[in-house]
Amino acid sequence: MTTAQQAQRIEQNEQIDPSGAEKPKTARYALILGGLSAFGPLSIDMYLPALPTMSKDLHSADSTLQLTLTAFIIGLAIGQLVLGPLSDALGRRRPLLFGLALYAVASVLCALSPTTELLIAARGLQAVGAAAGIVIARATVRDLFSGTAMTKFFSMLMLVNGLAPILAPIIGGQILTLTSWRGVFVVLTVFGALLLAVVAVALPEPLPAHLRRPARLGATLRTYAGLLADRKFLGYALASGLMFAGLFAYISGSSFVLQDVYGLSPQQYSLVFGANGLGIVLVGQLNGRIVGRFPERALLTTGLLVSAAGGLGVLLAAIGHFPLAVLLIPLLLMVSSIGLVMPNSNSLALAEHAHNAGAASALLGVLQFVVGGIATPLVGLGNGHSAVPMATVMAGFGVAALIAFATLTRGARQAA
Repeated sequence: MTTAQQAQRIEQNEQIDPSGAEKPKTARYALILGGLSAFGPLSIDMYLPALPTMSKDLHSADSTLQLTLTAFIIGLAIGQLVLGPLSDALGRRRPLLFGLALYAVASVLCALSPTTELLIAARGLQAVGAAAGIVIARATVRDLFSGTAMTKFFSMLMLVNGLAPILAPIIGGQILTLTSWRGVFVVLTVFGALLLAVVAVALPEPLPAHLRRPARLGATLRTYAGLLADRKFLGYALASGLMFAGLFAYISGSSFVLQDVYGLSPQQYSLVFGANGLGIVLVGQLNGRIVGRFPERALLTTGLLVSAAGGLGVLLAAIGHFPLAVLLIPLLLMVSSIGLVMPNSNSLALAEHAHNAGAASALLGVLQFVVGGIATPLVGLGNGHSAVPMATVMAGFGVAALIAFATLTRGARQAA
């Protein structure tokens, strides 16, 4: 398909059907955009098992070393806010290629950093590069797809988005059995360089020149202000961001809860962790199959209801000191419901913003990672000998996501 044909499809708001003649190209886009979407969780979670070793090697306090995570979150937010609108003005490829190159170079600097201070700076640069992949991947989906086809494609990406945050710490732990913490950043360098080559060769420009918007600071700020004033967009964005926070709470607290409180071995914990990750993937694929038969809003509502019920069930099991099996069922429900919430919320949020998809994608990403980043320290406020802190944070964010969606998007039902 030529660029002109892509532009015509966008202007006519047609859907590219992944089940029809476009299937081979859709599979290619899914692999590339899925890899770009994985930058955040891989870069955040893969090196977490190495933090104790890094603290000793760099002669740094744990609190100082944790600034590497803070720097990454800040860089990720700034990078998305800048590169999203920039891709609306320059097209998707140039900012994306710049970001991937920056990511690869910054990952090398991380691997070679002799001090914590240099590592913190390198992580900030690495995050800006990663932001390009995350924000432009979402915007590219909006460029190429619309309506149900867009939701189906976001569901397809759940194969990566669901597994990446689950598998990243496991991959990092395996790397540490073969090499030092610096090897983790070497692997991330290879990942960034590989995606840079693939994008340069196999990803055509999805945004035609006549659909681009001038890159002016005032216009960009007005675009962001308009998006934040859009109740429907904000409701969908907060629903996904607050759900992401529940996932962060689970990732950061489950190893302590399931092993220290409930006595699972590391191998048993890995099985539970993997089963929940598989639940996200399976529900995401189910969503892709049924989204044409049921409206996206109905599926999103179902996902948020299941998430809130699952979170409250986890909290009840934790407070009542119920057996592990009673805890695992609502835990699986809440984690798996992300497969319903994320593709539908992203699709609905971007549906009416085809002409500023980069900026809209940036705000979606910032809310997901910033709100999600709040969950980790909240879980850490507990004493480590109870499941209640993790369960409270998960239930709280699950209920908050449902309330934000129901309150802010109330008028969308009549409009639909």
